[in-house]
Parts: sequence; structure tokens; C-alpha cells
Amino acid sequence: MFFYLSQFLSFLVMPLTIILIALILGFIWRKKPIGRKLQITGIILLLFFSNQFFSNLAMHLWEDELKPIAILPEFETGIVLTGVTNLSKTVDDRTLFNKGADRATHAVQLYKLGKIQRILITGGQGLNPTNPNTEAELLRDFMLIAGVDPNDILIEREAKNTRQNALFTKEMLTQSNADFDKEKYLLITSAFHMKRAKGCFDKVGIPVYTFPVDYYAEDIHFSIPQLLFPSPQSILLWQKLFKEWIGLITYKLAGYI
Repeated sequence: MFFYLSQFLSFLVMPLTIILIALILGFIWRKKPIGRKLQITGIILLLFFSNQFFSNLAMHLWEDELKPIAILPEFETGIVLTGVTNLSKTVDDRTLFNKGADRATHAVQLYKLGKIQRILITGGQGLNPTNPNTEAELLRDFMLIAGVDPNDILIEREAKNTRQNALFTKEMLTQSNADFDKEKYLLITSAFHMKRAKGCFDKVGIPVYTFPVDYYAEDIHFSIPQLLFPSPQSILLWQKLFKEWIGLITYKLAGYI
């Protein structure tokens, strides 16, 4: 229930939803002063949220900083969060990635470089999948093709959100490893999602180090297109940020972090 409720609340306060509500109500009440104010507000918000510079700046400030691979110590386990495959398209002979494939490819790179000894992939099917595959299994299939030893891959295929990622990962680790408290764990997820993810793992008692991947922000720079040209991608960045901020707030209220 919490999963579906958080998804619904996120939808209500998304930038695009707010803009549409303002414009629609402004049109309905266009003959009243409040209607004109709502229309102007909707246009101003649309211009702001579609501005490339402001969206990139906001994402840049929010995302965790890059960590050079060379300075990383060695870890027994790299924990990879899912949420990066396309489960709305059914295919049995490959893994279809959405944005965020870095979570899998960088985990393989860390494994090949000896920074992590094994990989634990956590994630089930999420919300309303159209095929029976789980994300953990799909990422495992990709990693096997990429050359990861099958004995070095653990999969947790039930989690539907970040809270469950942490809970079910701890259950798996404690059941399969007598030295759970002595090992070092590297958490691998998108840079925008790292704050909430680390909070969840810390809460359940897995003291993870972090390795953020899948960056949405570009380096800050000034250019005419960035400053003046509206972009639908900018709205998508704000949508991503708002969803994460709301998730962080609801997780804190629920005591998950």
C-alpha cells in the first residue's frame, strides 16, 4: 500500500502536473481575475522548469560527487540496485536497458578491476510489469555474458522499492554469510538516488560505502542554448528530482531512513 500511495502522491506534486493544473484551471476561470493569474503562473512555471541551465544546476547540486575508481579500497560485496531495465517490453533473449545501465556496467567494471569480489543484485518487478521477468535476473543475465563468474553473483528478486532492497539484502547477507558484520559493502546506484538508498541501508544495519553512477547532470557551463532555449528534457530532470525529494520525505516520515 505504501508503494502505491507514494507513487500517487508523487504524481500530484510533479512540476508538469502543477503546470497543467494551473493552465487548465486558468482556462476554466479565464473570465475571472484568478483565472488570468493562474494562466500567467502556469506559463512562468513552464518557462522555468523547461530552462536547461536551471534544471542542470539543480541536478548537479543534488547528485553525489563522482568517486574515482582508482582510490576505492577493495570490497567483499558490491550491492547493485535495479530500476534500470524495460519490463514493459517482453523479450527472452536479451536485457533491455532504460536510463541507468551504468548501475550494471560499472558494477561489472569494478568486479573486473578487483574492487569488488562478488555482486549482489536486488530488485523484483516494480509497479505493474507486463512480463514475468525480474530485474535482478535480467541484470544477472547481462553480467554473465559480460564475464562475471556465476558463483560471484547473488540475486534478490522480491524487492519493490528501496526500503525492501535494504531489508531483503540484509536477510540474504546474514543467512549466507557468517562474517556479515566484518565485511565491507559497496552500494551502487544512481547519483540522484544515493542519499535515500544509503539512508535505507544504514537504517537496517548495513554500513555501506557509496559508489554513485548514472549521472543526469552535466558540468556547469554557460551557453546561449542552455540559458535561453526551453527543453522537454529539463522538465524530465525536474520530474526526477521532485520524485526523489518526495520519496526522501515520505521515507523519513515512515521511519525508513
